[in-house]
Amino acid sequence: MGLLEETLKSIVPADEEAKEKAKERLDNFTKPIGALGVLEEIVIKMAGITGNIHNQIKNKNTVVMCADNGVVAQGVSACPQYFTKFLTENLIKGYTGVSVLSKLVGSEVTTVDIGVNAEIDEPKVINRKVAYGTKDMTKGPSMTREEAIKAIEVGIEIADKLYSEGVDILGTGEMGIGNTTSSAAVLSVFSGLDPETTCGKGAGLTEEQYQNKINCVKKAIELNKPNKEDALDVLSKVGGFDIAGMCGCFLSAAKNRKPIVIDGFISSAAALCAVNFNPLVKDYLFPSHLSKEPGAVYMAKELGLKPMLNLEMRLGEGSGCPLAFEMIEAALYIMDNMATFEESRLDKDSLIDIR
Repeated sequence: MGLLEETLKSIVPADEEAKEKAKERLDNFTKPIGALGVLEEIVIKMAGITGNIHNQIKNKNTVVMCADNGVVAQGVSACPQYFTKFLTENLIKGYTGVSVLSKLVGSEVTTVDIGVNAEIDEPKVINRKVAYGTKDMTKGPSMTREEAIKAIEVGIEIADKLYSEGVDILGTGEMGIGNTTSSAAVLSVFSGLDPETTCGKGAGLTEEQYQNKINCVKKAIELNKPNKEDALDVLSKVGGFDIAGMCGCFLSAAKNRKPIVIDGFISSAAALCAVNFNPLVKDYLFPSHLSKEPGAVYMAKELGLKPMLNLEMRLGEGSGCPLAFEMIEAALYIMDNMATFEESRLDKDSLIDIR
């Protein structure tokens, strides 16, 4: 049995009993029921993941999958392809958005070369290159099914290792010029939405370039005819190695009963693939923020998850994950430190009118 198949078979639903116990305690805090909104939802979801009503996330890490996309040959990005290599190297130097925000919150960043179209001679970049970028999806499949499986399994292996080393929560990020095009294609296939809805202007496209991007996504879908009932088919035909790698991270989190954070639009495309592999994966996902990329709101609807922040960010690279870690820590701190009516010796009935 291959790692992907074994992982999919190992995923179980969230612990509903633990969620009920967490909700019961929250409802008995000295506050109106539900007054802490999303923070309470986070606590309950975390209980379902771990089976415990009290949880902590001391060790935090964001995995950034770096890869190039063959479709850039069609002019879908305002940035040249070599930026992928340049920015991948900047990740380990601590110069990028996710690097800076991770330092702020005491989180680590794991940088993976899963398909950069260049050699990267940096020991801090984990070399798990499947190929030197995907192929041009407007001329055929982005990758073979075997390459897609390999990329997913890279993600599973990376996440498995980090969780086994004591990481409590993972974030997911990416680095790859042209990957909003692949993500828009993935969303269009799974949702049935027209590329005019799922595509955005990415890193500053002109109107003419934007129309070209839309046409490229349409052409790729019409040519390759990905089957929305087969997540592997969708990934291999219009996805990217970075998307596949992050998909593997999401699957690993569910297998290991650990929480994992979605960043923005591209990370959401990977989460969408993971949920289509196994719907139970949704129980382990925390969406960080609503990307300003136009298709992001439709990603959230497809996943059935509500991002906890809306900061109009569209940087990618996992930059929303450190912020989400802070929100999750705040929620868990409340669970550990607020008092119930009984603990504070208040008369619960005296506050019934505000509940």
